[in-house]
Amino acid sequence: MRSQMLPSHARVVIIGGGVSGCSVAYHLAKAGWTDIVLLERKQLTSGTTWHAAGLIGQLRGSRNMTRLARYSADLYVKLEAETGIATGMRQTGSISVALTEARREELYRQAALARAFDVDVTEISPSEVKAMYPHLNVGDVVGAVHLPLDGQCDPANIAMALAKGARMRGAQIHEGVKVTRVLDDGARVTGVAYEGPEGPGTIACEHVVNCGGMWGRDLAAQSGVTLPLHAAEHFYLVTEPIEGLGRLPVLRVPDECAYYKEDAGKMMLGAFEPKAKPWGMGGIPEDFCFDSLPEDFEHFEPILAQAMNRMPLFQNAGIHTFFNGPESFTPDDRYYLGPAPELGNYWVAAGYNSVGIVSSGGAGMALAAWMTEGEAPFDLWEVDIRRAQPFQKNRRYLRERVTETLGLLYADHFPFRQVVTSRGVRRSPLHEALKARGAVFGEVAGWERANWFAAPGQEREYRYAWGRQNWFGNQRAEHLAVRNAVGLFDMTSFGKIRVEGRDACAFLQRVCANDMDVAPGRIVYTQMLNARGGIESDLTVTRLTDTAFLLVVPGATLQRDLAWLRRHLGEAFAVVTDVTAGEAVLCLMGPKAREALAGITPAALDNAAFPYGTAQEIELGMGLGRAHRVSYVGELGWELYVPTDQAAHVFESLMEAAPGITLCGLHALDSCRIEKGFRHWGHDITDEDHVLEAGLGFAVKPEKGDFIGRDAVLRKREAGLERRMVQFLLQDPEAMAWHNEPIWCDGAIVGTVTSGNYGHSLGGSVAMGYVPVEGGFDGVFEIDVAGRRVPARASLSPMYDPKALRVRM
Repeated sequence: MRSQMLPSHARVVIIGGGVSGCSVAYHLAKAGWTDIVLLERKQLTSGTTWHAAGLIGQLRGSRNMTRLARYSADLYVKLEAETGIATGMRQTGSISVALTEARREELYRQAALARAFDVDVTEISPSEVKAMYPHLNVGDVVGAVHLPLDGQCDPANIAMALAKGARMRGAQIHEGVKVTRVLDDGARVTGVAYEGPEGPGTIACEHVVNCGGMWGRDLAAQSGVTLPLHAAEHFYLVTEPIEGLGRLPVLRVPDECAYYKEDAGKMMLGAFEPKAKPWGMGGIPEDFCFDSLPEDFEHFEPILAQAMNRMPLFQNAGIHTFFNGPESFTPDDRYYLGPAPELGNYWVAAGYNSVGIVSSGGAGMALAAWMTEGEAPFDLWEVDIRRAQPFQKNRRYLRERVTETLGLLYADHFPFRQVVTSRGVRRSPLHEALKARGAVFGEVAGWERANWFAAPGQEREYRYAWGRQNWFGNQRAEHLAVRNAVGLFDMTSFGKIRVEGRDACAFLQRVCANDMDVAPGRIVYTQMLNARGGIESDLTVTRLTDTAFLLVVPGATLQRDLAWLRRHLGEAFAVVTDVTAGEAVLCLMGPKAREALAGITPAALDNAAFPYGTAQEIELGMGLGRAHRVSYVGELGWELYVPTDQAAHVFESLMEAAPGITLCGLHALDSCRIEKGFRHWGHDITDEDHVLEAGLGFAVKPEKGDFIGRDAVLRKREAGLERRMVQFLLQDPEAMAWHNEPIWCDGAIVGTVTSGNYGHSLGGSVAMGYVPVEGGFDGVFEIDVAGRRVPARASLSPMYDPKALRVRM
């Protein structure tokens, strides 16, 4: 497809000619960009796209991922008329069946979510499944959902149609051209070096998009860009033609790790087995092109054995093709999209975890909008490349994790499900001490964090469920200890950023919505906003000196927040430094926190000497630390920032001086914060949510002068709010809201739950979510839990301690 000579300059070079790269090229061209060049090392689709199964399932795990999948489905239906290339898109529908009660609840929760997004979905009975899929054994099926507008396509032709659509609008696509390096000036992309049919060369460009799939990690690493993904073997078989098969929906049986697709009178059986086989540990072979991997029938046999029972026609059907091909997977089973934080104008669209066909149409659209407008078109944190941690490009880490992530696609997606591979990479200095006292750990951004503490003799394992899990009683005890006495949380995983220098204050005034020009020792709760008034970061800022500030952010968003700060630093005389590893954080919370802390410090801790919202360096045992009087649980308390080398000593001193301290985990922290109505970034507040509609106007100070997002705040104040964040208490104490449940008001869906947990002081499940302002908040509210609408009490103010008296005790 080398239609012309390689240019010396381009606005953007897209690396990789699979469906992802072709989609990015198509959508950039559609957005009006010119001088688009796509370079493919071999031939279009020759890596993974050509052997993809081509399943188009619209239902994803969240609103915006569903939005992108629906966009893909709609695009693929229209592409043939636009380009003249048949895409094979057939809306045959899909059925997902459940063989367990837990899976049925998951499917019904997904169906409820789909309905909130206007996706056509119906819960169907086993007999209805049998009527639609007569070849299926439904004897042990307990439930199912049907999506009539799902379908299947020809993946290679989808890519070819996107490529043609891009070329029709002026994009150049060159095959047989391998990018050997992305060039930069130390701050941003300047071009690419390549090897082509006529030898080596360079193309100067403003932007580069890495759509390199399983080659993308190593290419990114050359530029210092973190792109953690790893290839795994992926198996499927295709039968010989089966007489009378008929046209069938796509079928998913996740409890048996299998999917089925009818195509041209044959049946395809594919697998997402629980333990996958990593591939390409030493790099992808240079000559890899439309290649398959060696057969491993023994590995696939357990899937086929179950298929013979599930669909008896497999007992007699001949095997036409047994295929094994590589696909790239990421550590958390979500693909990567957006600007790499390490290098300006280096963009990524890769790591699709075997859902690249249904994802790439929407992902290409979203990335093109992001590149064109300078901001993501809506909340894309789930797939944002800035969630990746630098250590995650470690090959041993990726090799071990990929054995698990392939299978997790079809595993039960229980709330709080923890990965089991590649654990223990980042640990607090208190890790072993907490482990010895019963800690059961979860993992976020590589950090091992105590989620709950097992009682003596209790197993230290999760027993997952959609209702109350086995740690429910432990969470309750920890929660009530914080409310009634004192609890201790290890929050060393907080991201900690120092901003210091002559212009530090002026810089923070420009990127933060609250007033940063406060006296040293003051703590300011604030947001960093985008130009739309959306919330890019939710953080506290402590002024340490006239020229030094400490920013504390969630551990999961650290790389994103560092990138946002550095992007906007400009000519300011200030330095942004990640100091996360330098300090441990012990959070002492509860009405008896003052009494407990007094046992290891001579510092005055009364309200006059140590007011709420301030920080002081104090003596802690025989060491020194900084005590911040703030709270994310809604109680009196201090966050103790202690040098990592003194953390164990301070912890031991506290436990000895105040034996009544209860060790608490992140599950208790979350249940306390949601009772208080505190927002959680990434769920309740995102870059798509306006700060005023999130109920955080108290932390915005337009009168201080100009800052990013100020105009959007003033416009919203003038025009009025369209929706508001509301807190809900479910009236059935057994019903559990976790995330994404539809919110009903007066018989209509008005929103979805952004986060949920059990409020042990309030006696029921507590949920947060946005509700339209029009119509008020006096209607009859219900939360849809797996198809059952549970009455809920709504409140704009926090249901627990609405006047915030307890933090100032």
